Amino acid sequence: MPVRNVIKTYLPKRYYHIYSRGVAKQNIFADDEDYRMYISLFKRYLSTEEIISPTRHGYPNYHNRIELLAYALMPNHIHILVYQHDEKAMTDLMKSLMISYSMYFNKTHKRAGPLFQSRYLASLIDADNYLTHISRYIHLNPNNWVNTDKSSLDFYLNKREADWINPQRIMTLFEGKQDYVKFLHDYEEQKQIIDELKWELAQQ
Repeated sequence: MPVRNVIKTYLPKRYYHIYSRGVAKQNIFADDEDYRMYISLFKRYLSTEEIISPTRHGYPNYHNRIELLAYALMPNHIHILVYQHDEKAMTDLMKSLMISYSMYFNKTHKRAGPLFQSRYLASLIDADNYLTHISRYIHLNPNNWVNTDKSSLDFYLNKREADWINPQRIMTLFEGKQDYVKFLHDYEEQKQIIDELKWELAQQ
């Protein structure tokens, strides 16, 4: 089950579901280039090799400290699933991601002030069965989740590969990619039935 972490004290060798949204629920992605920029930040901070900036300085590298397992980027919020090896890894990674992206976004779109509503929220995932459900929830967030390039699903289906994301911690819990796809579709069908029942009840 997920455990809401209110005091921001995180544990090593644990899974966390991270959530952050735009200030006043405003969009944090304005166009496709913004999405590409955020994904490039995963590569910057989580690649096996250190990335060098145009000014020839090395960016912080968290590859050996934390693993990115899944993500979905939505117009006004983000979902990230990680496994951290040390208790400060998630804090350091999220600080780098949020500062770098906010600076990029404000400069690109000629705005000032905070971009994100809060630091971020993180829930501890303390059971393997809930871990799979969190990955499913994340991947089903986009409306066109089957074809989107704004989530990590392609990495689960071997359509893309990268050294900065590790879907294997989830995929080892399934028989293969077709089993995982069925797992996603099964929930989507249930969700549609529930939504239809809610609509019918609302009309009575």
